[in-house]
Amino acid sequence: MELMTLIFILVFILLIIINVPIAVAIALSTFVAILAEGSDPAVVVAGKMANGVNSFALLAIPFFILSGHLMGRGGMARRLINFAGTLVGFLPGGLAYVNTLTCMLFGSISGSASAAVSSVGGFMIPEMNRKGYNKEFNVAVTTTAATTGLLIPPSNIMIVYSVAAGSVSIAAMFMAGVLPGIITGIFIMFVCGYFAFRNNYPREKRSSLKEILISFMHAFLSLILIIIVIGGILGGVFTATEAAAIAVVYSFLLAVVLYREVKLKDIPDILLQTGITTAIVMLMIGASSGMSWVMTITNIPQSVSHALLGLSDNPIIILLTINFLLLFVGTFMDMTPAVLIFTPIFLPVVKALGMHEIHFGIILIANLCIGLCTPPVGACLFIGCGVGKTTIAKVTGKLLPFFGAMVVALLCITYFPKLSLWLPVKTGQLKQSSVDKAYFMTSSKPDKKHSAVKKKSGKAAPRKEKTAKP
Repeated sequence: MELMTLIFILVFILLIIINVPIAVAIALSTFVAILAEGSDPAVVVAGKMANGVNSFALLAIPFFILSGHLMGRGGMARRLINFAGTLVGFLPGGLAYVNTLTCMLFGSISGSASAAVSSVGGFMIPEMNRKGYNKEFNVAVTTTAATTGLLIPPSNIMIVYSVAAGSVSIAAMFMAGVLPGIITGIFIMFVCGYFAFRNNYPREKRSSLKEILISFMHAFLSLILIIIVIGGILGGVFTATEAAAIAVVYSFLLAVVLYREVKLKDIPDILLQTGITTAIVMLMIGASSGMSWVMTITNIPQSVSHALLGLSDNPIIILLTINFLLLFVGTFMDMTPAVLIFTPIFLPVVKALGMHEIHFGIILIANLCIGLCTPPVGACLFIGCGVGKTTIAKVTGKLLPFFGAMVVALLCITYFPKLSLWLPVKTGQLKQSSVDKAYFMTSSKPDKKHSAVKKKSGKAAPRKEKTAKP
């Protein structure tokens, strides 16, 4: 087993160094490790990949991706920008606040940080440039604010985590991300306010109540999608997967029928882009299923757990170490493979500390959101620089204060479990008894023996769907 572990790690690192795509690197390192162990790798890898994607919950991913593409082209971003402008545009540096708030709204509706950067940034960055804001500052605001949409539901990456963690409630994950996402956005706004004051950025005209109501009515049909999706799930009307399908129908009606900004001739291209994105995600999930099997039989998660728990008896130190490792991983690995790889490694550790798996999921996603904005592989950073017509080297300096704000928000999320668990409990997604074991809510020290956390139940609970562990 030690030889199998060594071969698996060395092959994986080598393939990453020579820039092999992450999904292929995962599959090939798994294949070679199983071959070294003496089994038939073709049969094992193929079987694990097929089982990994055989999950009803994963059907939500292509639907949410398609919904995001329709929203991005359907003129919803412009209506959200106008509404946000009437709310916060009058503040000093108002367009920075408008940019942040719109990214939060659009990112949550579309479930895609990249779509938020391109759709919102495509309008806001040139407008802020025209009003005298620093170009690199504008890109930094858009890039960091767009990631909040991955914490505010609905979110594809939460579905991926739910599957990787093994039957974690998607509805509970959705509700757990609301307050952390809002708090991260508020910290980003604090940085915007500081630079607005220091650089004397302009403020927009204060909107009257009538103007606010008019802009709200124009944006209402876009905003109500969040209520339909989340309300339907919480009310038990439909599952997360069914909600994703409803989101597609609703987005299609808005973009094609009502707003008429997406033509029927555009649909084939939108479907093609959706298929490409879905194929990439599903390939990574399938490949990670085989990798998870190899890690299980070689006891890699248990070894990491023993090593981390041996560092200190203090859960604060252990969680700081995990956060540091995840922040480092986020700089060179995209979010989806990072979730699939490190969830089975770190989840046993945090469970041994008494942390709820829902809370850890939000910490994991918040960590990797920062990675989306960091070079050398930050997807949002690349898109933002492309939209803003600038370079990563120039933007990096302006990004540092925003990184600091996001790290402070991450520490708040990490060490105050109620920020993540309060809303799922109040909405009936989790039992209070299942979250009372969180070590920061009690005076007892963490139990080093893993004790399984009871799964949630709830009031007139939403319809549940099974998620298969990759």
